[in-house]
Amino acid sequence: MTDDPSDQPPRHRPANAGLAQTDHADHVLAASLAEEAGEMLVDLRVRRVAEGLVEGAATDLLKAEGDRLSHELLMERLAPRLALGEAVLSEEGKDDHARLSAPRVWIVDPLDGTREFGEPPRSDWAVHVALTIDGVPAAGAVALPALGLVLSTAAPPPPPPPMPFRPRIIVSRTRPPPVSTYLAEQLNGELVELGSAGAKAMAVVRGETDIYVHAGGQYEWDSCAPVAVALSAGVHCSRIDGSPLLYNRVDSYLPDLLICRIELAEVALGALMSFPG
Repeated sequence: MTDDPSDQPPRHRPANAGLAQTDHADHVLAASLAEEAGEMLVDLRVRRVAEGLVEGAATDLLKAEGDRLSHELLMERLAPRLALGEAVLSEEGKDDHARLSAPRVWIVDPLDGTREFGEPPRSDWAVHVALTIDGVPAAGAVALPALGLVLSTAAPPPPPPPMPFRPRIIVSRTRPPPVSTYLAEQLNGELVELGSAGAKAMAVVRGETDIYVHAGGQYEWDSCAPVAVALSAGVHCSRIDGSPLLYNRVDSYLPDLLICRIELAEVALGALMSFPG
């Protein structure tokens, strides 16, 4: 097992230096895995709705079933890579820290936005699949299965189209974080409610919103794949202090991030310097 990366000298890497270099096959694999898991989840939800099992306590069963089945599918598909010495960190798996000695680590969220998945016909949930090399995102995919979309580094999305006059800032619909409302006040922004982390990040990539900022605490699987896809599209990704987002650390808790249009990065980071939280 390696030492805690936080105890090592910092790796000097600009926040938007892009992705670590890897074979195109890794990008394709990330996209295909996210797509396959997403299609399975859509089929599962459709079946359970048809059976009348998406209400009350049955909703909790659907969410648990979705988490489990998607995790099992991804682990089965990644097994050949693990046999070659690669490792995986999954929200639904046990973290024994064996990943810390592996330079190539897959970081996955089998069902991002479990709450939204359990509320048909909500579409703001996702599947995240990412590969990191020495802690830096190298390949990634975010499936938005209810929309029939997969955004990935295999075919990087184009830069978002021109933004409106007022920046649109994403806020969680259930737990609006103070940092989002603070930034909206500082930039005279418009708040837009969305569910899962992946849906939020991809809304910026797709040009539907302009800023996604979070400081209420997340884990590596919440942001790794979205950050990979956003970087490939030329979108700014960093911590809220402007430092780069690094992964596969001993503590998988990653407390904050900023994903925004590149032209808003400087003003957003400047405003966040005075955030009281």
